[in-house]
Amino acid sequence: MIRFFVLFLVLQAVLFGAELTPWAQRFFVEPWTNQLASISAGLVTLADPNVTAVGKVLRSTQNGFAVSIEAGCNGVEATIVLLAAVLAFPAPWKNKLFGLLAGVVAVQGLNVVRVISLFYLGQWDIRVFEWAHLYVWQALIMLDVLVVWLVWVRTLPQPPGRRGGGDGPPGGAAAAAAT
Repeated sequence: MIRFFVLFLVLQAVLFGAELTPWAQRFFVEPWTNQLASISAGLVTLADPNVTAVGKVLRSTQNGFAVSIEAGCNGVEATIVLLAAVLAFPAPWKNKLFGLLAGVVAVQGLNVVRVISLFYLGQWDIRVFEWAHLYVWQALIMLDVLVVWLVWVRTLPQPPGRRGGGDGPPGGAAAAAAT
């Protein structure tokens, strides 16, 4: 447990540090954020053709309202937390890769819903937008990371000698000690 926790913290420090470098911002974060705006606009235009994305900005061509997807709102930080948690956990690499792929899709899928909902909330009531943006969605995105990670951990194969609910030490040592 201590190994996992220390590795989780170290990986987060390294990944968050790397994210802040100009190189990562230019070649990873900015394209990621622009793509998030494009995907969000593409989905919205299925029902509302008056929406466009330019760079990281999602804008209504009808009323001029726009949201700019900034750092902290692009899902990169949440993805880094998930990445660190999956990589730090002792599991086979095949399972880690599956967890990372499924987890990034889940986190970013919810983040698209977040961007679209905030886009429409802002047009409806800016106070509700601010509250949802600062409190509700921040918590939901991080809760999504936790739930995705916990579901992934539950899918991992049990170590040899562990069966059932894990009510005692591996290999039935509790039963042997009682006899």
